[in-house]
Amino acid sequence: MARITGIGGVFFKARGDHKALAEWYARHLGLALEPWGGAILKWPEDTSDDRGITVWNLAAADSQWFSPSGSSFMINYRVDDMDGLLAQLRAGGVEVVAGPETHENGVFAWIMDPEGNKVELWQPMAWDDARKPA
Repeated sequence: MARITGIGGVFFKARGDHKALAEWYARHLGLALEPWGGAILKWPEDTSDDRGITVWNLAAADSQWFSPSGSSFMINYRVDDMDGLLAQLRAGGVEVVAGPETHENGVFAWIMDPEGNKVELWQPMAWDDARKPA
């Protein structure tokens, strides 16, 4: 059977200036923008224990997972240094709305982009039940 093999891209429409929003992601989250305005993320560059997996999941219609965002999506970005990134974000005036939290598969934190989209940050780690929240 033919099947999908991974996430080929993440696309969403900006409500305002799409170039300014792309620059915000470049400045605060380190996305290296290409001349055409987008970014290319290459998982082989990821040095985490999981070797670069991407998670796909659907939330129930009444889920509060994306709150306080009113968006119907949330993007999870893999990060290499959660503490360092959160320090950079706070220094840049970006509010951390939750986290960092340690879970079985790594450390998570959440921010909002300038258009009110909740963004999940994830520093992956090899699965360890001992890190499971109580």
